[in-house]
Amino acid sequence: MSVVAPHSSAALEPWQWPEATWRAIVERVRAGRRLKPASWPGGARCAVALSFDSDHDTGELRQGGKSIGRLSQGQYGNRQGVPRILALLAKYSVPASFFVPAVAAMLYPDEQRRVVADGHEIAIHGWIHERNSVLPEDAERDLQMRAADALEKISGQRPVGIRTPSWDFSPHTLAITRDMGLIYDSSLMADDDCYELTLDGEATGVVELPVEWIRDDAVYFNMDRFAALRPYTPPSAVLEIFRTEFDAAYAEGGVFQLTMHPHHIGHRSRMPLLEALIQHIKSHDGIWFATHADVVRHTKANS
Repeated sequence: MSVVAPHSSAALEPWQWPEATWRAIVERVRAGRRLKPASWPGGARCAVALSFDSDHDTGELRQGGKSIGRLSQGQYGNRQGVPRILALLAKYSVPASFFVPAVAAMLYPDEQRRVVADGHEIAIHGWIHERNSVLPEDAERDLQMRAADALEKISGQRPVGIRTPSWDFSPHTLAITRDMGLIYDSSLMADDDCYELTLDGEATGVVELPVEWIRDDAVYFNMDRFAALRPYTPPSAVLEIFRTEFDAAYAEGGVFQLTMHPHHIGHRSRMPLLEALIQHIKSHDGIWFATHADVVRHTKANS
């Protein structure tokens, strides 16, 4: 029995798609050539790129701002989380990258200035932690450009990279990032090491410094009292996971990238986790701590 296909593939189930349809989806944004340098600066064996997503109040604001409790949790990131993080990074002379929604930067401008003054990187993390995949293309482009301008105005540092809010990547995100002249993205998960992103099969020059949920504190510590979200994990267990991920990166001579959030990692019971991890990393010879931007610059120049 023959089946008459609708005029558009959009009316079909995925299992009914012609090859051209699923290939176009897969090839829109793709991992291109792998970019693993033969060596790291100073003969280091492993690059370590620590990052902090300073979402603060925007995690709730993007939902409509109805929960005063969740807004206060975001404020904790500014009042306690970031100061503790900056003090720890200074103690061990470790540079890091801070991905900041523009609205969070506008709420806490002095925080961003201190981050830059301490030698860290400020990078784009959306306007109000919006979800890119639900935005019209023109709105996404406008918000991303305005976010870059706001971060530069507040911090004095022009962002060169982006991490999309919630790592939500639309079919238009890469083209916008390329057109803005940004050198890297850190939202996708196709490899352990850096790679060049392609758009519809064409190289873009934009480098991906990949993330992974395994290396994100939110999946272990986040919770929602109005939903079945109770994934609390003891800090000791999270330390074991992060340490094992680093050990593997060190053995392979690659990049160890880590994503954290000030309102999660910045608590008193969790900061010892981060300190123990830094101590473990520093106990190894040949470690290069660097911002995401510096890792990408070295990778592009030496791959």
